[in-house]
Amino acid sequence: MAALAYTLGKREINYYFSVRSAKVLALGAVLLLTACHAASRRYRGGDTCEYLLSSGRFLGEKVWQPHSCMMHKYKNSEAKNCLIDKHVVFIGDSRIRQLFYSFIKLINPQVKEEGNKHGNIPFEDKSASIKVDFLWYPEVNGSMRQRIKSWTEGSVAKPHIIVAGAATWSIKIHNGSKEALTQYKINITSIAPLLEKLAKSSDVYWVLQDPVYEDMLSESRKMITNEKIDAYNEAAVRILNSSSRNSKAKVKVFSVSKLIAQETIMKSADGLHLPESSRDTNAMILMNVYCNKIMKPIDGSCCQPQPPLTLIQKLAFCFFTLSIIGYIIINLIHRNNFRKNKSCSDLESGEEKKPAISTPNVSTLEMLLHSFCKLGLIMTYFYLCDRANLFMKENKFYTHSSFFIPIVYILVLGVFYTENTKETKVLNREQTDEWKGWMQLVILIYHISGASTFLPVYMHIRVLVAAYLFQTGYGHFSYFWIKGDFGVYRLCQVLFRLNFLVVVLCIVMDRPYQFYYFVPLVTVWFMIIYATLAIWPQIVQKKANGNCLWHFGLLLKLICLLTCIYFLSYSQGAFEKIFSFWPLSKCFELNGNVYEWWFRWKLDRYVVFHGMLFAFIYLALQKHQMISEGKGDPLFSNRVSNVLLFISIVSFLTYSIWASSCKNKTECNELHPSVSVVQILAFILIRNIPGYVRSVYSSFFAWFGRISLELFICQYHIWLAADTKGILVLIPGYPMFNVLVSTFIFVCVAHEISQITNDLAQIVVPKDNSTLLKRLLCIAGFFSGLLFFAAMQDQSRH
Repeated sequence: MAALAYTLGKREINYYFSVRSAKVLALGAVLLLTACHAASRRYRGGDTCEYLLSSGRFLGEKVWQPHSCMMHKYKNSEAKNCLIDKHVVFIGDSRIRQLFYSFIKLINPQVKEEGNKHGNIPFEDKSASIKVDFLWYPEVNGSMRQRIKSWTEGSVAKPHIIVAGAATWSIKIHNGSKEALTQYKINITSIAPLLEKLAKSSDVYWVLQDPVYEDMLSESRKMITNEKIDAYNEAAVRILNSSSRNSKAKVKVFSVSKLIAQETIMKSADGLHLPESSRDTNAMILMNVYCNKIMKPIDGSCCQPQPPLTLIQKLAFCFFTLSIIGYIIINLIHRNNFRKNKSCSDLESGEEKKPAISTPNVSTLEMLLHSFCKLGLIMTYFYLCDRANLFMKENKFYTHSSFFIPIVYILVLGVFYTENTKETKVLNREQTDEWKGWMQLVILIYHISGASTFLPVYMHIRVLVAAYLFQTGYGHFSYFWIKGDFGVYRLCQVLFRLNFLVVVLCIVMDRPYQFYYFVPLVTVWFMIIYATLAIWPQIVQKKANGNCLWHFGLLLKLICLLTCIYFLSYSQGAFEKIFSFWPLSKCFELNGNVYEWWFRWKLDRYVVFHGMLFAFIYLALQKHQMISEGKGDPLFSNRVSNVLLFISIVSFLTYSIWASSCKNKTECNELHPSVSVVQILAFILIRNIPGYVRSVYSSFFAWFGRISLELFICQYHIWLAADTKGILVLIPGYPMFNVLVSTFIFVCVAHEISQITNDLAQIVVPKDNSTLLKRLLCIAGFFSGLLFFAAMQDQSRH
């Protein structure tokens, strides 16, 4: 009864919710969300600087998340590069002095908080010609006005950044009297025009007063209440920029400090001054407001303008637009012809004439334009998500629950969709699709939860990436060994399917090929496998069956391959020379060098070889009938199966214990290439030795496995944000609902791209050799043009 209910439940779900209906729903959601965000930007304003300075929330206890954008964590070197030859002035009371110290520690962490607390404090970094001064003006009065006025006069050099604020001293000295508030309003009214004048050429910030923790205040400060602070802040906000409301040059009101203080003032040492972590957050916000537009960090979307379209992006836009127009025109012509043919009937016979059949050329052209039409619309969504400032972005924040709870959830779904396999061979197609699927889902959860900061999880995810490459070695070796097909058609089909989406994204998103590191990795390893087996003498299973000596010849090839891998992994110079030759350098350089490519390749350098070796051994055992792959049968004899199963479980757990006790990422990465295969082989044996386990698979995981490559690539821009550094926010204020909606759209898009790639592969890479040669010449011309335009872009940038 339970099995019947289970089967009926799956049928009901599949009947009422098909992939096609899901995609229609996703399209509707995208259009609705785009319209809502565009309207919000138009009526509420889309200036992320305003959000950075005025709103946000804490993720956990110490990580500040601005509303709608991402905040970059500046290193000392980055802060120096941004502020080179700049003069920064902090003017105000002891709270501004705290902010001053936190700010200069971003430039030089060795600075100590010394000097006269009630006096001016200078700071200078001579290596970068940076000058930062704190000027002690605890009250908004004539003295402060005179100092600010001196900067507006031509004889004195204006600071590039001015950070001002004061009020608590006025409340304290005048015992919180109403007269003091009135005088404060008069004084700030006289200062406001001077600040607004300075704002035309400098960045001017007025820091609102933070709340106090009244229970901790000393007796001499008891008159400083949050009610009075609110009154002073209200006066400052009302008066500042009152004469320049329609002007772009405004004094920026730094009000976010109030929100931060509301959460952290309880940890204050005296009830008045913020704890160090809070003032460091304020300093980092200031750095983001000023430096993001200069440094343009990937993970600092606040205050960054939308990047201008490159020449290649403009050409891509024109191409997709023409494809859409062309498809619409052809579709209209076909519909018009269909109507004419349908209305035409033979009056004598009374029979309707059949419509004219389209020629194959027209059919191919229509299919091509239809695919590019859909792809153009999808790429528009990619661009809006991660290049235009339309949708919001947020920083990642890791908690154990954000990683492990979704893992349990997908595990339950995977078990729910368990079915019998069509074949019971080791690593059959359904099983490898399942393996790719659950690994891809775990990797996606790892990325969106920011779990890379937790070392045990990081090490296990490294094994999953290695397992993908293991399957690359296993799958391609098995194909070439069994089929002996080293033709150009097979080569081009694989390369096209692997690289099509990434090439399009490189063009549309203006990113280098190496940025999508996994695709170059898989592509290069495929070419290495192909070259190893295709090079003379070509040794395949059919030839080896006739003479056992050919097996030793193949092993000799594999040993040569292992020797080359070992040499390149310990010779960075030789590796970099190989991939620094033009045009290879255009593919494998990132940030001007190929170090990142060398690091990625080296990290899993042996696992593809392990996959090839495993395939060779398995196929040899299978050929000599040394394993049993019948339905329900254990892989070996009961005794051998039990021993191997025990060893596999112990090995699997041993690796997990080692990975969980890992203390240093660098040291663990050094050992990973040699030991990752232990857990991979253990998993394969655990999954395949028991016959009943080998005879079932999860169709849920297998479905995701069939689009795993598209999922891995698409996540960069339409699920995550800022090139994987953050999270895309389609529905602000509801994190769980946002993840559900963005995930649904993301999966539908990945599935559609998979279908588009398959359709285009049949057109671009035909089986006919003469036609294929023509297409290859066209592709060579396309990439030559791409290199030419890329060179033009680089020249214009320099």
